[in-house]
Amino acid sequence: MSPSPLELQLQLLSFLIILAGIHLHVCSGDVGTAGQYTPPYLPTACYGNDVSEFPSSNLFASAGEGIWDNGAACGRQYLVRCISAVVPMTCRSGQTIQIKIVDRAVSSVSRPSRDGTTMVLSTTAFGAVANPSASSINIEFQQGMNEEPGNGTES
Repeated sequence: MSPSPLELQLQLLSFLIILAGIHLHVCSGDVGTAGQYTPPYLPTACYGNDVSEFPSSNLFASAGEGIWDNGAACGRQYLVRCISAVVPMTCRSGQTIQIKIVDRAVSSVSRPSRDGTTMVLSTTAFGAVANPSASSINIEFQQGMNEEPGNGTES
């Protein structure tokens, strides 16, 4: 006896769900935007002139108003990856970095390449995940462990 049309539809739907699950990347963080800024980076809203608070990797950022949280963002670590940009091929495929928030974007000494972004990455951090000639990128980010960020990692 052959399957009914309803059974065939259910089998097809099940197959499509399994196929989609295999091929789609599931987002595990938030989505936002990032600009970049150049030196001078001091003084900062978080640490004043204390250069010892900057990670040795130079992977740091200023917090946009959406994550500033009345200064609670200072010292937070975020995993960041570029997911898209206006210009195709801007993102460095597979690169995820861990950054430390050291400043507030609206009051940073150096002005960001674009206002109103979720975070403003140092030139080193921005260049690790995207072509540095871009003014802004779309990012996926999630709060990470509070430890010294290292170099970019493959994801």
